[in-house]
Amino acid sequence: MSNSTVEKLTPTRAKLTITVTQDDLKPSIAHAYEHIAQDVQIPGFRKGKVPAPIIDQRIGRGAVIEHAVNEGLDKFFREAASEHSLRVVGRPAADITQWPNEKDFSGDLIVEVEVDVRPEIEVPALSDITLTVDAVEADEAALDEELDKLRARFGTLIPVDRPAAKGDFVELDLVAAIDGTEIDRAEGVSYEVGSGELLEGIDDAVESLTAGEDTTFRSKLVGGDHAGEEAEVSVTIKAVKERELPEVDDDFAQIASEFDTIGELRDSLAERVNEQGVFAQGSAARDQLIEALLEKIEIPVPPQLIEDEVHNHLESESRLEDDEHRAEVTEASEKQFRTQVLLDTIAEQSDVQVSQEELSQYLIQSAAQYGMAPQEFVEALQSSNQLPALVGEVARNKALAIALGKVNVVDSNGKAVDLSSLVAVEEEAEEEAVVAEAEAIADEAADEEAAAEKKTAAKKPAAKKAPAKKAPAKKADDADEKKAPAKKPAAKKAPAKKAADKAE
Repeated sequence: MSNSTVEKLTPTRAKLTITVTQDDLKPSIAHAYEHIAQDVQIPGFRKGKVPAPIIDQRIGRGAVIEHAVNEGLDKFFREAASEHSLRVVGRPAADITQWPNEKDFSGDLIVEVEVDVRPEIEVPALSDITLTVDAVEADEAALDEELDKLRARFGTLIPVDRPAAKGDFVELDLVAAIDGTEIDRAEGVSYEVGSGELLEGIDDAVESLTAGEDTTFRSKLVGGDHAGEEAEVSVTIKAVKERELPEVDDDFAQIASEFDTIGELRDSLAERVNEQGVFAQGSAARDQLIEALLEKIEIPVPPQLIEDEVHNHLESESRLEDDEHRAEVTEASEKQFRTQVLLDTIAEQSDVQVSQEELSQYLIQSAAQYGMAPQEFVEALQSSNQLPALVGEVARNKALAIALGKVNVVDSNGKAVDLSSLVAVEEEAEEEAVVAEAEAIADEAADEEAAAEKKTAAKKPAAKKAPAKKAPAKKADDADEKKAPAKKPAAKKAPAKKAADKAE
């Protein structure tokens, strides 16, 4: 193994000096000859069978050394970073200050690698922190609202001969045009007035219209080839329907639930309302805890890492010249970095382990948020080497839940809040096993999908689409944030000179 030393340049920047001996470099030298032999074509020799002396003569030992160093540099860097327990968060930059002798490969390879690292912080005693959240009021109004939501699911739509109002359902024909040219059309679209789930401005346009009437309005499209462009949308009301809700009685309870009486159903809904309130309290407490800790702890950020992330974000939006937006993205990126450092530190101090079940649940939930099938989502993570980073994301969430169990939480009435149901339960699992489980999810889901496709003999009817329904967009900055931190150092190539020249 190569020898190395570390120098802390700043709280977020370190320099590794790695010395690779001739013996350490030998395996890389051997691989270099093998790879070069596969790539070159020399008369009289089969591909891959070119002897080392011929490669030395035709290609030069300088090229062999360069190939060997470029191949082994990542391994040397990772070993050195692990030896000194460096938590790498950025892309390493390598500078080769001494090369082995070209004549006989003698002498050491010396590499200096600078890299951004996670700063060391001290988390204050969590038991000294008190958070205040809104009190949960499980009153009759909240219970009635929950009951009405359930009734709505079992309601029936009745055609009415009157203008459409908020809460009604309308059947629409939509035509979107830009500069007089039709670019999209949808017929027979069912839409709930006031839901805001279709096009901006459509609620104002259709409210007060009756069946058979039409109107036009302008709106910015959020889907399809013309996303972001403003279009003139023609809408025709084909029908107006109101939802007729079922009576609140024992018959409804038996239809809508496993309960026999409306009293039992109301008790169950009251329990659900209370659980939702506790969940809201927990969510508010988590946000407050992060803010409280960030205020208490000075967490430095690596300037170049943040600058690169901001540049990539703005470039993806074609807003590199927008200074105001740059300031906003910079502030958000710095806070995101500090939050990650905070949660990673808590995870280490709490010896957080991620179980296979926890990762599986997170993968399924994340896939749904991105509008992707689980196996498709896992395959995308695999192709970009993001599965290990996702394990870290799950660990951060779990660390926050554990930390939440160590602070004091009271409601606005001064009553202690019990969030024990939201506190994580630690389960030991090796990261390699967890990642393997994630890959197995992809394979299993793919097999299930293939089996389902074989069973489906009839063609599915074509779905009606509206011209402005927006698909869930992937967050580029989140994806960037989850990238595996340890990337291959970018080494500066040296020309094939004599060893003495290089040493100078």
